Amino acid sequence: MNKNESQNENINIITGDPKKAIKKLAWPMMISMFVTMAYNLADGVWIAGLGTNALAALGFTTPLFMVVVGLGSGLGAGANSLIARYIGSNNKKEADNAAIHSILITIVISIILMIVLTFFLKDLLLIMGVGSTIDLALEYGYIVFGGVFVFLFSNVGASILRAEGDVNRSMYAMVITAVLNIVIDPIFIYTLDMGMAGAAWATIISALISCILIVYWIFIEKKTYLSFSRKDFKYKNYIVKNLLNVGLAASADTLMMAILSMILNLILAIVAGQYGVAVFTAGWRVLLMALVPHLGLGTAVLTVMGTAYGAKNFKKMNIVFDYGLKLGLIFAIIISILIFIFAEQIAIIFAYTDASQELIPGIIDFLRIMVIYFITIPIGVIPTSTFQGIGKGLSSFIMIVLRSLVFIVIFVYIFSISLNMGIMGVWYGLTVGGIIGVIISYGWAKLYLNKICSVNTIST
Repeated sequence: MNKNESQNENINIITGDPKKAIKKLAWPMMISMFVTMAYNLADGVWIAGLGTNALAALGFTTPLFMVVVGLGSGLGAGANSLIARYIGSNNKKEADNAAIHSILITIVISIILMIVLTFFLKDLLLIMGVGSTIDLALEYGYIVFGGVFVFLFSNVGASILRAEGDVNRSMYAMVITAVLNIVIDPIFIYTLDMGMAGAAWATIISALISCILIVYWIFIEKKTYLSFSRKDFKYKNYIVKNLLNVGLAASADTLMMAILSMILNLILAIVAGQYGVAVFTAGWRVLLMALVPHLGLGTAVLTVMGTAYGAKNFKKMNIVFDYGLKLGLIFAIIISILIFIFAEQIAIIFAYTDASQELIPGIIDFLRIMVIYFITIPIGVIPTSTFQGIGKGLSSFIMIVLRSLVFIVIFVYIFSISLNMGIMGVWYGLTVGGIIGVIISYGWAKLYLNKICSVNTIST
């Protein structure tokens, strides 16, 4: 297949049958995100071998790392949404320009973020209650946050490829990164005896490989629908505004989870000490793994929703929403059943040393209580992806804040502090608050889609 045929096939996929488009785009994204989460999980597994303090130190740096990765994912979502809308409206010139803008914005934000995190890392960790694990957390954090560009660019570059329907190459880049990190993590941590610093360097090097591949594909090989030559770039404020409108709102999802993680770490440190933080660090990573299919599906929904909105095909938008939610619920039910059944085996993965075996009962409790929330995840993710796909960043942001932070913090506080239920109260609060948030998200998105479809049906 030559370059033009490949490009046309990708464009035909995202502008054609919405159900086929979602299935075609979702599976590679699920695989990509699964292996990406797997290498994040691998960090926790390998670092757990260094002891409970090392795992707790990773838990304190994880929220900040989530901010970095979330910002990259958010900028990628902003680029994906805007480019998809331009493709849907057959405006290739603006699609090219939007892609170039997204890369330049990524470079600028990477520089700013690296400076801020490098200079204020210690203060941020102390505010988060890092305590006696400060040295281990800094050992890991200074290295990882010094290389923020590779995390942001790999996300944005992959999103640009996905926006034109080229999910396979974005998948290859992410899979190679993940597999490499899983392989070299134990080598750097144990064989080279680098400890926490080894885990950090393994993560940086792995992400750098992804960046090199993406740079080759879009700037050297140039076998993409989108063009990245200098003549295609013309600075436009409205493109920057649109990119950041969706991008920053999309970043809020991970940012809210990071803030939530910080708050929960503080509450757990009060009600259960370092033990509670270590249990949460392990359990939270399993929760992130459970998110994988829904994040992949959500990205597919965002892309197809964007092209449908660009083409003003409002009936198709409803089909995308309903079908995405249906698939998401199927995945959620299967995953929840598996986690509940194999909770003990999953817990052992994070507590395979004598020093960390005390965590096993706590991790099992966390997983078996949270499976109720796991089932509702797509009811929150699909509405968020819908608003991001059509460029409604503010609506997406408000929805995320309510769903991922406000209700959960309120109920965690009520159960763990007010009702004095301790660590179990944190898990119950997470579940109840999360469920309320996703129900509101679903209702909001469904009402909006029904309204826009009705209005445009009447007008035509």
